[in-house]
Amino acid sequence: MLTKRILLGHGSGGRLTHNLIKEVLLKKLNNPILRELSDSAVIDYKEKIAFTTDSFVVSPLFFPGGDIGKLAVTGTLNDLVMLGAIPEYLSLALIMEEGLDQAILEKIISSISFYAKKSGVSIVTGDTKVVERGAVDKLFINTSGIGRLVSTKRLCLKNIAPRDLIIITGNIAEHGLSVLAKRKELDLGFNIKSDCNPLNGLIIPLLKKCPGVKFMRDPTRGGVATTLNEVAEGTNLGVVINEKDIPVSAKVRVACELLGIDPLYVANEGKALLVVDPKEAARIVRFLRRHPLGRRSKIIGEIVKEPQGRLLLRTVFNAERVLDMLTAQTLPRIC
Repeated sequence: MLTKRILLGHGSGGRLTHNLIKEVLLKKLNNPILRELSDSAVIDYKEKIAFTTDSFVVSPLFFPGGDIGKLAVTGTLNDLVMLGAIPEYLSLALIMEEGLDQAILEKIISSISFYAKKSGVSIVTGDTKVVERGAVDKLFINTSGIGRLVSTKRLCLKNIAPRDLIIITGNIAEHGLSVLAKRKELDLGFNIKSDCNPLNGLIIPLLKKCPGVKFMRDPTRGGVATTLNEVAEGTNLGVVINEKDIPVSAKVRVACELLGIDPLYVANEGKALLVVDPKEAARIVRFLRRHPLGRRSKIIGEIVKEPQGRLLLRTVFNAERVLDMLTAQTLPRIC
């Protein structure tokens, strides 16, 4: 029988390790490939594939709208989706602190299982490690993902040209504020929930129907402003966004004002930024709005020739100000 808390022996590779894998991990994540319990998985591919890896150290482990397990699955598969790939396989590596409550681990594994199945991906290989108390904060997760590209067209910065339009798929800044409020036990009274969600159901059908998408990125750490600064620097073109068009909920706007935080720099975990052909932009927005995760999709800006490599915000007063990339994160450990 498993003990009620994770012991150093659970990372030894012996009987405790095997019991943990069989009675917790395989119980929730069981599939023919993972059942082999090999150190790697054999996957047959003939087409071009996308591959990504990510680590998750969010604190706290549970927050309104999600948990570290949901975040690990959705964050990794969303990185694949942003390249135009259908996520299919994930690895799962757990680094656990000695003394972690087993009930917490089981709850997180259940979340991983639920969102993997919901997204149509399989956990096919993984690893477990246990470290001494204080060496990690309860639980860290690493995931890698593999997906099949839906078309031969690469979604990359080289595709972007002046006059292209920028679309965001919904309200911004919800994830970062949700985690911050829970971590600091801030009773803001707003009940802001993380937007943490898998985007394959929203984006993959769009790519199959609308060829006008040139580039995509999910604005996670550093938020929309950081992501669009990367676009400006990577293309040596200008990016202009309109303050009046940026979708921010009233709750998030007030919370950011109270905390002195700019929502444009706050992380999102269920939104995508798209750079699209201006001739296709209206059609793309209409398509996105047909999906529950895209109902608040809006055109928020455009690509311009000048100023090269800079991001500008056009304010509600029709003035312009530069949005620089921050030196460090406003909110650390939000993913």
